[in-house]
Amino acid sequence: MVHRHHRETYYVVNEGRILEFEKGAAIARVPSATEQQMAFRFSRFGEKGVQLDEELLGKLAVAMTTGTGGADPDSGEPGASVPAGFTYLGQFVDHDLTLDRTQVGLGEPVPVEDLVQGRSPALDLDSLYGMGPRHAGSARFYESDGRLRMGTTLGVPFPPESTSNIDHAGFDLPRAGEAAGGTRADKRAPLIPDARNDENLAVGQLHLAFIRFHNRVVDLLAERGVPEHRLFQAARDIVVKHYQWVLRTDFLPRIVDPDIVERVFTRGRKHFERPGYVRPGDFPTMPIEFSVAAYRLGHSMVRGAYQWNSVFRAGGPGPIASLGLLFRFSGTAGNLTPGPDDLSDLDDPNSGENLRLPSNWIVDFRRLFDFGEIGRDDLVVPEAEFNVAKRLDTLLVDPLSTLPTGTFDGRGRPAPPPIQRNLAFRNLVRAAMVELATGPQLAAQMGFKPLTEDQILRGNGGAALEGLSDTERAQLVEHTPLWFYVLREAEVNEARPGSLTGVGGTLVAEVFHRAMEGSRRSIVKHPGWRPSLPSHRKGRFTMADLLLFAFENDPELLNPLG
Repeated sequence: MVHRHHRETYYVVNEGRILEFEKGAAIARVPSATEQQMAFRFSRFGEKGVQLDEELLGKLAVAMTTGTGGADPDSGEPGASVPAGFTYLGQFVDHDLTLDRTQVGLGEPVPVEDLVQGRSPALDLDSLYGMGPRHAGSARFYESDGRLRMGTTLGVPFPPESTSNIDHAGFDLPRAGEAAGGTRADKRAPLIPDARNDENLAVGQLHLAFIRFHNRVVDLLAERGVPEHRLFQAARDIVVKHYQWVLRTDFLPRIVDPDIVERVFTRGRKHFERPGYVRPGDFPTMPIEFSVAAYRLGHSMVRGAYQWNSVFRAGGPGPIASLGLLFRFSGTAGNLTPGPDDLSDLDDPNSGENLRLPSNWIVDFRRLFDFGEIGRDDLVVPEAEFNVAKRLDTLLVDPLSTLPTGTFDGRGRPAPPPIQRNLAFRNLVRAAMVELATGPQLAAQMGFKPLTEDQILRGNGGAALEGLSDTERAQLVEHTPLWFYVLREAEVNEARPGSLTGVGGTLVAEVFHRAMEGSRRSIVKHPGWRPSLPSHRKGRFTMADLLLFAFENDPELLNPLG
């Protein structure tokens, strides 16, 4: 996939053509030889499906984003128990998996070895590393010693007499700054390989945590005497494998039925690029059914607001951190500057005065991840101030019906029709534009019992579809969009409500397995590998362990605002 001038292109290898979207139109064309060589490699897992018309997709999108609250982080459904940080870990992973992440322009020369590592759908953290410190296109992400660069927050006067009043080195993403010239948006642009990791503050602070994680591993290896010329590659090997371990053992079992995860990782894949159908060493592809539908599951987990830190929380000196504020205090979608609640100023690339994150918006990671799970009760916040993700279902919080244009590369352009700001509509229409297989189609292909008409139309506490006509309801049952289908599967999952199962769970688990297998650094190819970094229990390594190590086991670094 290549992003160029508000255009998206998908090179589908088994069709030998490019699907290109620009200004709402879809075009299929034959790729040039250069595009075939350099394109991020997508594939089609199922057959093409019959698509619902755009009017019906609009009604479905509105049903998925209506009446779901938005201001109250505790207004969700019973049974939601996944710490909210995993919502944004999932987004971080998405950006590691599903884009031409190294930002090499179309037509620029790239060594073959970089194509293998940097431009394949592998879980290898190239969204963090780019092409490494010695590559001309990625050197700006690094310090001279191979550590990743970090930025400094901007001290602000609110609240008075607090740690928010000073700059904090190492708590913002590195940014282009005044030297970049251009618009203020250009000056606050993050110096990281994938700018999408600064489209909201939660994923931005998580990206910064992974920067710190890499740098801590570099420090550890340097203390152990690893030669300087080997430090970066040795550190990357450790970081990537521990990251994969966290995904395999801590992330996936929270969002996918654990029995499915265990089966896939112990017995292998049964459906996607299964052994015997791919040769050892073949590069993975990325099925568009995963990229455009199944892995957009995280949109359902987003809360309308978060207890963010000691400043921006219920009962704090500032307002609770609404989702709109998390967009605002980012560089790609926001302007890092206070402004109107409706976010109307964010469409202007010259809006906002701040070029760095204000210090009062540094995250308190104790509110997003449960450190009590690793025995650190001293890092546990009161239950009322801890954030859990919204349960996986067919409802999205209503702020996602009015996205800032920076989230889809529309800043500075004519305002789109309101429905095009609706995330559910964008997901559904994008799937239709690539003629994606429907949920019932994939259920039949994969041998799963399909959802019943009642399950599709009524679900279990999710999107209410009473506003559809009888004809529209019949069309929806017969040709259920895959994204809606996998969310409905999770919603009606009786064994583990809110966990992906069936089509969605299997596709997500198998693509993760294949993406790890296809990485140059791989725990799947080396099944005897076990974590070596400090953890709460030998042989375990969780996201909480990773954060604790990244922030030097120091509560004041995990939560510098106190």
